[in-house]
Amino acid sequence: MGQSLVKNYIHLIFVTKYRAPFIQPPFEEEIYAYLCSLCKDLTCPAISIGGDSDHVHILCMLSQKIPLMKLVEYVKSKSSKWIKTKDASLQDFYWQDGYGAFSVNPSEIEKVISYISNQKIHHQKISFQGEYIAFLKKYDVKYNERDLWS
Repeated sequence: MGQSLVKNYIHLIFVTKYRAPFIQPPFEEEIYAYLCSLCKDLTCPAISIGGDSDHVHILCMLSQKIPLMKLVEYVKSKSSKWIKTKDASLQDFYWQDGYGAFSVNPSEIEKVISYISNQKIHHQKISFQGEYIAFLKKYDVKYNERDLWS
């Protein structure tokens, strides 16, 4: 085979430290836009970004040249530093260690986009913890619940 052909859709999920509700208007949309630009910096274009006050979902294409861990580290590190500059109320902003990353079947892209777009409605019915555990079960990821929330 003469060339490398790759198409990996990734659904990333990560939370604020201590699940503090920092992602609020008027900064929420600006934070999502900045996360989008960071993904683009690494040639991992974001398709959809959304979340709730304490967590973010990013659906993006993973570049064939960027390891997943590098993308996550870059996005979390750069955005954390940037968010702190937006307002004095955000000085204590940090992302929690860790993240979830799940591959997405191309036939499910529209469903995931809709899911991400409707996070606020979704979380009126289910907590973030319930949502995240459902992802882990769906993808058959082994976990220790005690370690998930620390």
